[in-house]
Amino acid sequence: KLSTDSSSLSNPGSSNARPIEVDEILANLQADPGLRTRMADYSPNIRDEIRRAYLQKGPCQPRSYKFPQTNQSGINRRFIAHWFDDHDWLEYSIAKDAAFCLHCYLFKSNFDQVGGDAFTGVGFNNWKKAKERFNLHVGPVGSVHNQAREVAYNLMHQTTHIETIVIKQTSQARTAYRTCLNASLKCTRYLLRQGLSFRGHDESAQSSNKGNYLELLQFLADHDEKVKAVVLENAPENLKLIAPSIQKDLVNSCAKETIDLILSDVKDRYFSIMVDEARDVSIKEQMAMGLRYVNDKGQIIERFVGVQHVTDTTSSALKEAIDEFFSSVNLSFSKLRGQGYDGASNMRALVAVAKKNIDVNSFFTTANSLVNVVGASCKRRDALRAQYQEELVRAFEDDCLITGRGLNQERTLKRAGDTRWNSHYGTLISIISMFPSVVNVLQMIVDDNPNDSS
Repeated sequence: KLSTDSSSLSNPGSSNARPIEVDEILANLQADPGLRTRMADYSPNIRDEIRRAYLQKGPCQPRSYKFPQTNQSGINRRFIAHWFDDHDWLEYSIAKDAAFCLHCYLFKSNFDQVGGDAFTGVGFNNWKKAKERFNLHVGPVGSVHNQAREVAYNLMHQTTHIETIVIKQTSQARTAYRTCLNASLKCTRYLLRQGLSFRGHDESAQSSNKGNYLELLQFLADHDEKVKAVVLENAPENLKLIAPSIQKDLVNSCAKETIDLILSDVKDRYFSIMVDEARDVSIKEQMAMGLRYVNDKGQIIERFVGVQHVTDTTSSALKEAIDEFFSSVNLSFSKLRGQGYDGASNMRALVAVAKKNIDVNSFFTTANSLVNVVGASCKRRDALRAQYQEELVRAFEDDCLITGRGLNQERTLKRAGDTRWNSHYGTLISIISMFPSVVNVLQMIVDDNPNDSS
């Protein structure tokens, strides 16, 4: 059961935050570095979890984004994408058009370094001196930036972080832990693949059915002596890996690996998005998103990539959520070639906003203008039908058409609708099939109105 206590969620720095609220914070971490909550505003008890989450995601580097130009000293300058290749810590904020440092945001404890809070608070956007300031920010060995980078490395690497805490961890204990972890992962992957629930109504020791996760883990232990020796009642109390928070961590890890695999398959291809909104059992609005693309084999692939909480389902809120998702996974609107939404009013507004970023919009504008001109009056429609009929007769006489019931029916031009993207496909098909007739009708219009410039 999800908590809906808004008072504790509104303050991410609350020191007595419950695990469910920590999960909500981790699930809704801001990707754009210019809009993030300051690390000092989080509770010290959850800062390391938040830092790990950000480090696992990596820096926000929207490489395909069309960086805007700003006038600096009389010259238009902008952020250069290849700077990401030279500085793996570098982040870019689309909201602020500024550069930030991921490691310093997560670990910097003071602002004595040159540049002050330029790379952690307000952001850096003096592109004329960008390379110089980037090198100055990194500084020499022992600088604040390099110290923050070292702490980040130690936090993410087991051999340098965990072994410094658990000094007497034996090889046998490590092997037992890995066996237990692998068994838990196998159960998690199976339940996710089958779309089954994890928790049970009664998970006590006396329960006859403890839920899918525990029952599946018990089944695995009953059929593998190595697993049985290190899980459930045979595991240490602090390493059973059956707590709800551990289950969620495993699910989130599987989700991240799955999304990374999908995005690696998308690569730099064109793609379309499918968005739907729904209210879950906790009475919260959520936005589900899917990607549609063509793989290396020419197959059309559809992949579900996530569910994101939204404050409401207005067009502006959905557009903001989509922008945030694109920024978090480094997808670019320049590669977006199709959109599908549930809800006509929201779709019209979203398409209107998204078309500003899509070059193919001009093509459909021309196609709709063509349909409007040819179908503007009954006279022109009749002329188009007559021309198309003449084309069919000539094709029949030349034996260029296949005849049969239902073939070669009367056609007309269709205007693309604003609420159904498949109508664009119908418009293109009708224009292609009737193209010679359309050209003839357009020529007739020009001949009848030689002085009409429109």
